[in-house]
Amino acid sequence: MGSAMKASFFKSTAVLALVLTVGGAVVPTTAQAEQKYLFDYLFGGNQKRQQVRKPTPQVRQQVQPRQRKQTVKRAAPKPLPKISGPQYYNYKVAALSAVSFASIIEAAEGEGANATFAEAMKTLSGEDLRAEKAVAAAIAEYYAANPDFIWLEDGKPNSRAERVLEVLAEAGEHGLDETHYAVSLRPSAALSEDDDEALMAQARFEMQLSAKVLRYVLDARRSRIDPNKISGYHDFDLPEVDLVKALDILAHTFDPQRYLKSQHPQNELYAHLRRELAALRKSSEREIVVDPDTFIRPGKAHEEFPKLMQLIKRDEELQLSEEQRALFAAYDGGDIYAPDLVPLIKAAQKAKGLTADGIIGKRTAAALAGESKAARIEKVKLAMERLRWHPSKLGDTRVMINAASYTAQFIENGQEKLSMRVVVGKKANQTTFFHDEIEYVEFNPYWGVPRSIIVNEMLPRLRRDPGYLDRAGYEVTDSRGRRIPSSTINWGRYGANIPYNVRQTPSERNALGELKIMFPNKHAIYMHDTPAKNLFSRDMRAYSHGCVRLEDPRAMAAAVLQSTREDVTSSVNRGKNARRNVPTKIPVYVAYFTAFPDAQGKVGYYEDIYDRDEALLKALAKVQEQRSAGS
Repeated sequence: MGSAMKASFFKSTAVLALVLTVGGAVVPTTAQAEQKYLFDYLFGGNQKRQQVRKPTPQVRQQVQPRQRKQTVKRAAPKPLPKISGPQYYNYKVAALSAVSFASIIEAAEGEGANATFAEAMKTLSGEDLRAEKAVAAAIAEYYAANPDFIWLEDGKPNSRAERVLEVLAEAGEHGLDETHYAVSLRPSAALSEDDDEALMAQARFEMQLSAKVLRYVLDARRSRIDPNKISGYHDFDLPEVDLVKALDILAHTFDPQRYLKSQHPQNELYAHLRRELAALRKSSEREIVVDPDTFIRPGKAHEEFPKLMQLIKRDEELQLSEEQRALFAAYDGGDIYAPDLVPLIKAAQKAKGLTADGIIGKRTAAALAGESKAARIEKVKLAMERLRWHPSKLGDTRVMINAASYTAQFIENGQEKLSMRVVVGKKANQTTFFHDEIEYVEFNPYWGVPRSIIVNEMLPRLRRDPGYLDRAGYEVTDSRGRRIPSSTINWGRYGANIPYNVRQTPSERNALGELKIMFPNKHAIYMHDTPAKNLFSRDMRAYSHGCVRLEDPRAMAAAVLQSTREDVTSSVNRGKNARRNVPTKIPVYVAYFTAFPDAQGKVGYYEDIYDRDEALLKALAKVQEQRSAGS
């Protein structure tokens, strides 16, 4: 406290003591209490005046309870709100619909219709054939316009039917379940006019095969399930399939097998996965099984260590140096991970694309031992299912981001030109599964802070420290775009409905780094640079709020701009916020595959970091249950 302030303080205290003199006599205790109260009042104390003083009646009248009630108190801030992210749903399968035969029977009785077909359809008037709603509607529409057999000739399945049945029986080659397309009844004899039982067998076979082949077309083209019903992290516009047209093509084509096979994804990723599935089914189970929870540090003993050394020794992909081969020769087969073997383990980790730290953990053990045959088959089948959510033809030039493998590729004219590590969303802030088109690159970008981050992460601090954003290089604007100092805002007033936008200005500290690559979408997900370069050296790289951080953003920007790294560097070095459109929009797939082929077609297997395999398996199990019971 300065000397002037001290003098003023003691002067005020003396005056106050004089005022409180009663009948010429000073009451020391009261004066001392008031002095303490004044100190607390001026400098932030929390003593209550009425607790330390006995006022005279005159003073007591000035501090009646009624006057205290008139004191205006500032409203307490609203409770801290929370904005929740997308959720996983309880997957529900659409109910099967009964095929309506009434319109088909009516059309079959018309002039020029096949008489045998008409008689056969009459036997189904009380029958109940159930199929997917779109399939049931297509059957009724097609046969009402074309009242004749597609699959029968002289009472027996024709060659077209036999070829289609062969394709349906091979559905397992495409990761599907062939039992979903099985036809239970095959008529085999010519008819007599009065043979109602044989007529019914014909009609049932005709309708069943049409229903099963249309189900196959639907499953091949757009998957057995709707991914958007699994969780809010899936966002796909599934293709419309003209099933009436499909049935018409099958009724007239000379090669129904070729048509049905063309309904599956027509891209090299699907072809690689299909070959992998066939090879896995023919292979034997791995004879060396390693505990998936294995963890070994150098110098420690572990019973699984000899198995891992055996796997490394026979790994054909691992090109060992003479020094490393010498280490193997000196290894005695024991369970001690000797420190001199660390270079060997690091080499194996590097060959598998892992962080070469010499510590054997779950990822290293899994990469060396591989997953069981059953687990790999399951992942391949799920990957084939997920590819059906994307366009059949992915595009010769594209960007493919696979969150499960933490990688991004730039494919040009069907060849991989660029591949790099990425950081994706945390499990609580998952990177959404969708596809879009890259439109532009923004240099030295602003970061528009998402509403969820403002509310969930910034708001608690802003309530304590309203000026935090001003000091940290953020701009706050109102709904009209006017700049508002963060320190002037009562952040406790609004709850989650904050009427301000927050953005971080371009700088070295900016969360987006020096550039971002935009494919505008409702999820506010894009590719960008990051100041947190250290995360790229880790094996597990799920740390973002959902966006995709690139290990080498300048290389990716140059690729999509059809430019050079030097050109991109020049734009960054100008230090100004600028935007450049890509010459041609490029498809980008923000995907999630726990089995995924590399540029050479070799399928790698990855951890299910978001538990999406489990969610997809549950949805498929519900489809299986419904189809087994109702068709």
